[in-house]
Amino acid sequence: MDVFANLGLGLSVALTFQNVLYCFFGVLLGTLIGVLPGIGPVPTIAMLLPITYALPPVSALIMLAGIYYGAQYGGSTTAILVNLPGESSAVVTCIDGYQMARRGRAGKALAVAALGSFIAGTFATFVVAGFAPPLAEVALKFGPAEYFSLMILGLISAVVLASGSLLKAVGMIVLGLLLGIIGTDVNSGLQRYTFGVPELSDGIGFVVIAMGLFAFAEIIINLEHRGHREVFTDKVSGLLLTWKEFKEALPAILRGTGIGSVLGILPGGGALLSAFAAYTIEKKIAKDPSTFGKGNIRGVAAPESANNSGSQASFIPLLTLGIPPNAVMALMVGAMTIHSIQPGPQVMTSNPQLFWGLIASMWIGNVMLVVLNLPMIGIWVKLLQVPYRLLYPAILVFCCIGTYSLNNNVWDVLMTVVFGVIGWIFVKLECEPAPLLLGFILGPLMEENLRRALLLSRGDPTVFVTRPISATLLALALILLIIVALPMIRKKRQEAFQEEAA
Repeated sequence: MDVFANLGLGLSVALTFQNVLYCFFGVLLGTLIGVLPGIGPVPTIAMLLPITYALPPVSALIMLAGIYYGAQYGGSTTAILVNLPGESSAVVTCIDGYQMARRGRAGKALAVAALGSFIAGTFATFVVAGFAPPLAEVALKFGPAEYFSLMILGLISAVVLASGSLLKAVGMIVLGLLLGIIGTDVNSGLQRYTFGVPELSDGIGFVVIAMGLFAFAEIIINLEHRGHREVFTDKVSGLLLTWKEFKEALPAILRGTGIGSVLGILPGGGALLSAFAAYTIEKKIAKDPSTFGKGNIRGVAAPESANNSGSQASFIPLLTLGIPPNAVMALMVGAMTIHSIQPGPQVMTSNPQLFWGLIASMWIGNVMLVVLNLPMIGIWVKLLQVPYRLLYPAILVFCCIGTYSLNNNVWDVLMTVVFGVIGWIFVKLECEPAPLLLGFILGPLMEENLRRALLLSRGDPTVFVTRPISATLLALALILLIIVALPMIRKKRQEAFQEEAA
């Protein structure tokens, strides 16, 4: 009963006129930008993060969460109509969604994506509400040593689950950690790695790195694709599913929802893993697997449900442990820090209105997605027809305005451009930037907890292996590294990511 009482408190916060309005704007803006091919949730949130600075903390986080759902949903629209995933977890939706559109069933594909997303989002909201409090209670027993070990486990998991070379992923983590310590040391007051540049004395801005590596880099990459996009504008009709189609899709939606709720908690890319796992399972249990890839409605229902529930389940480690499991949650940590909110279990006890208001807004955002997107599908289709060469200058202008508004400093804009070029180089070198962002966020927190743990133990480094919880977390991190280093596992991992790329 406590869950429903807490959700009642959350609804009382989330259903205020102000918060409903910001949730609506978040969903609308997220869908508007997320529907553009190649621009997913991370660049979208990075671009729109500055507009939330002047808002109250609760409204800001509700709006950012709405942007996340909207961008996720927009990715499925692009995948179905253009065969270009708006974000990584929509890659699987392309397989059958686009084939349904080619056969004149684009409306059915969009409808089942919306239905699956809503059911998955509703279930995931209760999962977050049910699992967050007990996990937060456990996390309250954590000391500096446990938090340091937990962050090590999170970074190792991000390396293991990152696509491409393990060595490159480790390199990106280390680079992120190094970038995170640039600035003035809070303990000694000495400047580290500033090279005499006064603007670096406060470190590199979080939004500068996020917007450069993701938003600017994505725009540069998209400008390289000059191919013609075939958009199915005249076939988007019949948005209502028949009873037969509903009965066929519902079991896949439920299975995808369950898979996403479990795998979404994993660091590194829970929504992406969930979508691939759900699609693979549907194909394996199907009576006729050959229908997949040719417009099977279950091939849209399962991955869309899985990635939606997975994306919401990723809030669990963020809200309970203060650890971002993926790049989007790293952006949310940055937003919470900007609003002077320390992510972690203390949020639930010190600011229950924010904690439960954010959780309740997840369900409200999913309702808005269905109500808003299906009637407005014609607008999104028209947006897809606008040449990208006309869209990117406007996007760049808004990005620069947002970056400049942080500190009213041209230096931030220049640094964002520099990191945009660096992000483009990373893509060319097949280095995934998400681990770098996680390392940048967790680096200062790791250093702080490392120093505290050593201070409390009077410099004894064995504190990390003599405390049971800390030792267990470090052991799990070591086991993960050993498992992924095994030749057979490494080969399977490479095959899985090659299949994803294909």
